Amino acid sequence: MVRSDLCCNGLRRRCNAREGINILDPAMANPVIVLDYDPHWPGLFQSLRKRVAGALGDMATAIEHVGSTAVPDLAAKPIIDIDVLLACETMLPAAIERLASLGYIHRGNLGIPEREAFLAPANDPPHHLYVCPPCSAEFQRHMAFRDYLRAHPKDAKIYGDLKIALAERFREDRSAYNTAKGEFVVELTSRAIVIQKK
Repeated sequence: MVRSDLCCNGLRRRCNAREGINILDPAMANPVIVLDYDPHWPGLFQSLRKRVAGALGDMATAIEHVGSTAVPDLAAKPIIDIDVLLACETMLPAAIERLASLGYIHRGNLGIPEREAFLAPANDPPHHLYVCPPCSAEFQRHMAFRDYLRAHPKDAKIYGDLKIALAERFREDRSAYNTAKGEFVVELTSRAIVIQKK
């Protein structure tokens, strides 16, 4: 049984009642949608963070808002990205179990080492949840990129404008959108990591 619901930010979601999972409605999932910054995004992150923190307790040494929605004034796809850093790599099976109690479904690393992806519970605001082991290069990359954009609003503006233009150009081709912005993201991430190491 599949039903559509409006979530708090007005996006249509498809909820699979049998499996208790949600995905963005295909009509919304295929087009690339980039919106102006929404000041409600940090609050959405905090509400999601509180619930995840309650489930994981001291297994999580950090729960961070990453991605474009974590950068003030940056245009973004309206999906909150959350990285959890575990205290110990051996805690992953227990973390999967605790997150499952909240309705998250473990999806593996989806081809990206040192980052385990989870499908969000039904009826939640759109978000991506990733659980990372200590010393995860992917977690460090996300943090460096976010912090660089927060500290360099001119580069953040250029990035936001690029995403808006690419979303218009590749609205129906998410892969082409990601490829087109990839070189700029790699360049900024490289700068961010150099600064982080200083």
